Amino acid sequence: MSKFIRKAFTYFFSEASVVMSTSSFFVHLSRTCYDMCTQRSPYNWSRDLYQRHGETIERYLTSNVLPALREKTGQGGTVLLRELEHRWTNHQIMNKWLKKFFTYLDRYYVKHHSLPTLSQAGLRCFRTHVYDEMKGDTTTSILGLINEEREGKIIDKSLVKSIVELYESMGMGTLDAYNADLEEALLNSTREYYAKKRDFWINDSTPDYLIKAEEALNEERNRVADYLNSSSESKILKVVEEEILEKVEMVLLEKESSGCRALLQNDKSEDLQRMFRLFSRLENGLNPMASILQQFIATMGDDIINRRQARLDGGEKDKNDDPRFVKALISLHEKYLGVVKKDFSGHSLFQKALKDAFVEIVNKNVGQYTNAELMSTFCDRILKSGGEKLSEAEVEESLDRIVQLFSYLTDKDMFAEIYRNQLAKRLLNQRSTSNDAEKLMIAKLKMQCGTQFTSKMEGMLADLAVGSEQRTEFEQRMRNVDTKLDFSVQVLTTGFWPTYKSPQVALTPEMSKCMGVFKEWHDKKHQKRKLAWMFSQGNASVRGTFGKKSYDLQVSTLQAIALDALNGGVTLSFEELSTKLNLDDSIMKPLMHSLSCGKYKVLRKTPPGNKINTSDQFEANTKFSCNMRKIRIPMASLDSTLNTKRVEEDRSIAIEAAIVRIMKARKTLQHQQLLSEVLAQLAFFNPNPRVVKKRIEALIDREYLERSADNTHVYNVSFAESSELVTIGTHSSRLFLV
Repeated sequence: MSKFIRKAFTYFFSEASVVMSTSSFFVHLSRTCYDMCTQRSPYNWSRDLYQRHGETIERYLTSNVLPALREKTGQGGTVLLRELEHRWTNHQIMNKWLKKFFTYLDRYYVKHHSLPTLSQAGLRCFRTHVYDEMKGDTTTSILGLINEEREGKIIDKSLVKSIVELYESMGMGTLDAYNADLEEALLNSTREYYAKKRDFWINDSTPDYLIKAEEALNEERNRVADYLNSSSESKILKVVEEEILEKVEMVLLEKESSGCRALLQNDKSEDLQRMFRLFSRLENGLNPMASILQQFIATMGDDIINRRQARLDGGEKDKNDDPRFVKALISLHEKYLGVVKKDFSGHSLFQKALKDAFVEIVNKNVGQYTNAELMSTFCDRILKSGGEKLSEAEVEESLDRIVQLFSYLTDKDMFAEIYRNQLAKRLLNQRSTSNDAEKLMIAKLKMQCGTQFTSKMEGMLADLAVGSEQRTEFEQRMRNVDTKLDFSVQVLTTGFWPTYKSPQVALTPEMSKCMGVFKEWHDKKHQKRKLAWMFSQGNASVRGTFGKKSYDLQVSTLQAIALDALNGGVTLSFEELSTKLNLDDSIMKPLMHSLSCGKYKVLRKTPPGNKINTSDQFEANTKFSCNMRKIRIPMASLDSTLNTKRVEEDRSIAIEAAIVRIMKARKTLQHQQLLSEVLAQLAFFNPNPRVVKKRIEALIDREYLERSADNTHVYNVSFAESSELVTIGTHSSRLFLV
């Protein structure tokens, strides 16, 4: 029986090609193996059969396979790899058939004695006698073929894939052999190859270099998919990224004529997208790009600011209305917001870079007026009749863009104060193009800053809506009054509207009569409400006849009273007019300037000139003529657009409210912690720490806070035991303005 098995082994391994056994031979051999392994000792041949299996494979590999492989060593990588592929394929087939022949041995003897299976034993034998000796030469051959492919040559990928599978099999179920014997050498070879390529490519422009880098990364990814183990992809790509991207990142980004700044300057969108894709692969690879973007946008913003400064230095009058400057900022923001979204995929680093750059730009003021005032006035141009002529869609788009700029303002409360004053003028003078547009802008500000920010603006619009009902009711009352005036009154809530100067002007008899009628009617309806008349905010339509022509003059209430005083050809001096109207010089001068020195000189001043003096005399201009029948005569505002004192008061209130909220929640805090939390809570402005300290002292004086007895730098809340909520703020009384 032993002789028969030796004959079977000899017959099997003597074949150079695959042994295709007949069914009878297979059955006979399997039956013989079964008989040999099922006998009782000492006639059980299982151990000898298992040992002979290993010895025979070893003898075959050392006498047949190794000499053939050694002969091919030195004849070129492909020759050696083909021979190894052929021998490895044969060995796999032999291993498979031997396992089938000796199934019973594998199933019982091997399992019972915890020995390696016949397949494992065959692989180990191949690894020990063939693989360990040839792996150095085959690895060198594989690396040579891979480098040839990198240079553009065509190689046999299926051959390389077969050898890679051999390396994987030698790990006996793991990738240890592949990683140690092939992958490690491949990574070193890849590093050396791309280090040379990097030194050669670096002389190209940044876009050309990055095109080659991207192609190299794609080729390496495809190479892994074609014939390497998938676990190598991330490692190989990391090596390539380190060599051709990370080590030269700053050199590429800062190239003078083709770096990141040059690409931004020349709007090279495709190149910027490629740059973003590649450097996003590196850890912290986008930080330098974001920094360059921020510096570039800040420089572009400085150019816009410098152009405005140059215009002012060149003699241009400094006004709070500079649409060219605001539009330039809007265009700059719109352009690079698009770059961030499109070229940099809206990445948070670049969004932050854009924000930081525009925070720096928007808060850099030039001239007498702040950027907050310029932006608010730009909104006024859009929303005021006679300003920018835009469609509804264009108005909404413009408001969207200006609110984006507004979001970068540090002193948002200052913008709110200016905008509220301008909104009040538009509403009171009926100069707003659309009530819907006003609501839209307020809604955008509310979304940006919250309800508290826009509550007064919303209250102003609500006042007008409620007041329209009262006006209709009063107009019915006026139909029963004998008067030549078409008299109406707008009642406003004090807390919502800006504070105005209220001169006690001497009204005409007709005006006084109508006011008395309204006061009587109002007091009956609202007995507990107090009226304060704001003549500086009223307006009137006056019919004026100059020679044979008549004109409808759209003027303020004060202008109408002044015109009435000079009606009928009367000539009065400045002093006489001031006495008659009961107005001081600070109001009289802008009033008379608007009527005698402006575009429409309906009064004649003696002596002529563009400056009002107390020695001037005034009379109706009988030679006045204009092509338009309806004329609007503007007058300089008696109130500043920005009430700085009011802004400071509101800030003090906001700081105190924040301190109280924090202390009620925390009970005890150190000075620096309290200061940090207050600064973090105040979103509408950046308070000076000294101001915060003063407000803390004020709260201590009013016994809202107290210093700790143990440490003067620690504050305690002095009302912690009280369940009553303490609110700090101003509460406007229910006063009405007309």
